[in-house]
Amino acid sequence: MLSSHYCHRVLLVEVYFATLVLCFSYIRWNLESHREMANVENKTLQESIHMTGGDGPCSYTQNSSFQKEVVDATKGIVMKGITETIDFKSPCFDSWNKVVIADFGCSAGPNTFIAVKNMIESVELKYRAQKQGSSPLEFQVFFNDLTGNDFNTLFKALPSYQKYYAAGVPGSFFVRLFPKSSLHIAHSSYALHWLSRVPRQVVDPQSPAWNKGSIHCTGHDREVRKAYLAQFLNGMDDFLAARAQEIVGGGLMIIHVPGLPEGVLMSQTNTGRLYDFLGLCLADLAKMGVLNQEKVDSFNLPLYYSTVKEWEEIIIERNRCFTIESMKTWTHPMLHGKPSSGESGYLQFRAIFEGILKQHFGEQNVVDQIFSYLVNKFAESSSMFDGLMHNQIDICILLKRKIINVKLVHIFH
Repeated sequence: MLSSHYCHRVLLVEVYFATLVLCFSYIRWNLESHREMANVENKTLQESIHMTGGDGPCSYTQNSSFQKEVVDATKGIVMKGITETIDFKSPCFDSWNKVVIADFGCSAGPNTFIAVKNMIESVELKYRAQKQGSSPLEFQVFFNDLTGNDFNTLFKALPSYQKYYAAGVPGSFFVRLFPKSSLHIAHSSYALHWLSRVPRQVVDPQSPAWNKGSIHCTGHDREVRKAYLAQFLNGMDDFLAARAQEIVGGGLMIIHVPGLPEGVLMSQTNTGRLYDFLGLCLADLAKMGVLNQEKVDSFNLPLYYSTVKEWEEIIIERNRCFTIESMKTWTHPMLHGKPSSGESGYLQFRAIFEGILKQHFGEQNVVDQIFSYLVNKFAESSSMFDGLMHNQIDICILLKRKIINVKLVHIFH
């Protein structure tokens, strides 16, 4: 007969293992719940990161002259890069009679059409020089952006002169969107400073990186900057890993992105001061009872302005699938002096941020109040933009997909 002491020990062991099972079940449930919440948060945020659609007075279509300036200013760099880098006589390109181009983060136009036109003209120039007497090239162009993008407005504005077959590809560019080795040129302009999500730490009151009192990565708080940088690096790892699979060997990746000079904080730039100003206006509206204070405390812009050094680390040390053919910086002419306080400046700002403010704060009438207060307050507070400030920079990067020697790969495997 079993002793009571032995039975007691068996009971304790059973309770112990039952407790372990419950603990692990709870941990698994908790992780799955957090993962599900994160997926919902990401989907909600990504659906809100889109420029204002339509073609009305507040639309991105009518208020994207700033971004057009980027495409125009870098036309020469892009054309030179394409004509000097693409080689139609190489084994990778020798059988080309179709060129496939994708624009990642195309928005609702019209700048994407200008960028595509510039690229096609450059490719045709190089093709005619290397393949005289050959049949004309055909072009397939894919326009990619998140599902919330106004693709209807985009394709209504498709130029009648286009010499390509156009298609829309909705989805996040942080994942694969195309079959392997199916793209010859990938392009992205003023899209890669948008993060896939706001870093969780900066909206967590228990985290040392809690960004209370600010709505963006000013650069002052080391922990906040680390959180934003980590999110940016992870996003760029995903972006370039996806593109490395999609772009043919010897193909091009063209990137235009706003950034910062080395050693300059975001809050030391006009753009950073403008984000600070938006944050102050939101805080004022919370004190006035127009906005919920907790909502204001949890609002952060999913934006990170990178440096050339950070891009070199991403491409050379982390990704290693591309070579840097060219990396140039310049200062956008519209960034000299104070931000525009006129209607054009207000409309451009609204065209970019209306969607994300509406997603976070709710009703359209609340968003209207935010922008109304912003305009009136700017007239009173423009002195905050006085004094010596640095300009952000624009970075233009041309990457070439490395050609993998299949024979060597088989030897080493």
